Amino acid sequence: MLAIYSLFWAFSAFFVLPFHGRRAEDDATPQVKGQDPGAPATFRPGRILLQMTILATVGFVLYYAAYVSGWADPDVLTGRA
Repeated sequence: MLAIYSLFWAFSAFFVLPFHGRRAEDDATPQVKGQDPGAPATFRPGRILLQMTILATVGFVLYYAAYVSGWADPDVLTGRA
């Protein structure tokens, strides 16, 4: 269960990170020398990790409910049954 939850948590980054894309060139804050104009203006890792955890938990609960109900039986999905 922990391994499957870890996969949900890692994959949730692909859904959360695109929504944190306010670029530095769009913001009024001055850029630091050497900063890429497309880099995020502010980076808040705590908020991103919290959103990833919430999304992963919701996804895992849905998966687990389907597994317990028999909707996501590994034998049926792989064609062994």
